[in-house]
Amino acid sequence: MRILHTSDWHLGRSFHRVNLLDAQAAFLDHLVATVRERDVDAVLVAGDVYDRAVPPLAAVELFDQALHRLAAEGVPTVMISGNHDSARRLGVGAGLIDRAGIHLRTDPAACATPVVLSDAHGEVAFYGLPYLEPALVREEFKAAKAGHEAVIGAAMQRVRADLAARPEGTRSVVLAHAFVAGGEPSDSERDITIGGVAAVPAGVFDGVDYVALGHLHGSQAITERVRYSGSPLAYSFSEADHRKTMWLVDLGPGGEIAAERIDCPVPRTVARIRGRLEELLADPALERHEDAWTEATLTDPVRPAEPMARLCARFPHTISLVFDPERAAEDPLASYAQRLRGRDDQQIAEDFVAHVRGGSGPDDLERTVLSGAFDDVRVDDVVREVAR
Repeated sequence: MRILHTSDWHLGRSFHRVNLLDAQAAFLDHLVATVRERDVDAVLVAGDVYDRAVPPLAAVELFDQALHRLAAEGVPTVMISGNHDSARRLGVGAGLIDRAGIHLRTDPAACATPVVLSDAHGEVAFYGLPYLEPALVREEFKAAKAGHEAVIGAAMQRVRADLAARPEGTRSVVLAHAFVAGGEPSDSERDITIGGVAAVPAGVFDGVDYVALGHLHGSQAITERVRYSGSPLAYSFSEADHRKTMWLVDLGPGGEIAAERIDCPVPRTVARIRGRLEELLADPALERHEDAWTEATLTDPVRPAEPMARLCARFPHTISLVFDPERAAEDPLASYAQRLRGRDDQQIAEDFVAHVRGGSGPDDLERTVLSGAFDDVRVDDVVREVAR
């Protein structure tokens, strides 16, 4: 069975205020063409269909058009909700849409009810694990701990139990939206950390033939059978070096895997340049970036005059300007942002405690309280968004 694995469309998202809807439409054109030209048997979308719980109308219309086009191709599509989606909104009409071959899996309680497709070698069971927010699904899965590993592990126990009751030789595919250990993140994924731990081990998915992951925006293989497709477009400058692709996966009769990367259209390349302004304006090696969406980091010790206007004369698509003067970190003129670079919220809070106490940082109990407070705020944000 030939499977096209994609994820993290983030319909409705912009890139530093640049509207990406046309680029997202071009990607969906490419996806439908790939389905047709490469004889795809099933399309998988591993979450984050939309960029936020209540997407703009234009994004909803684009999604609706994509569903109609995929249904018209007669190729089954299995989708799950991600941490950016409103599972309840995305799942509206799922039962009716199911009749058209578009299978929306947004209910955690239904994770062990697969979409079953057949080929010449028998059945393939597709299990959809929507994003499982531990605070919201812990009771459903009776997980001992309120963490990602615990709830995904419990969901996978249900999947394995269902699979064990199916005819021998039934192949299996799991769609999941999670941060799996070994994956390389970027700046554009929303933090899903709980208790300081975001990643789950790849071994939690043992026992199935292929795991189609979403959440991380870089295309990557955690193992031969556990892969991220990544986002089809760059959504932050940290993705400047990404090759944006989908996975075309051939699932053999005995569960063998052969995977090929299918490149996505690039509306405009993304580049990061760094240096003093006069150097950036004169460096011939930067010619290749002159038509790219550009983030320029200026290192001049003194801020130059009209930097954006001068940069845009050479790099007309400069959309982000950062100042990082060449100063030592201990220099009193070093920026606050420089001093905080590379530090997470917990570390910043602990440094603040040490500062107001004159050098004495928090003890273990206080660190636990701080960590719990950050977790509570993050979970509250998720709950509020899901409730919208």
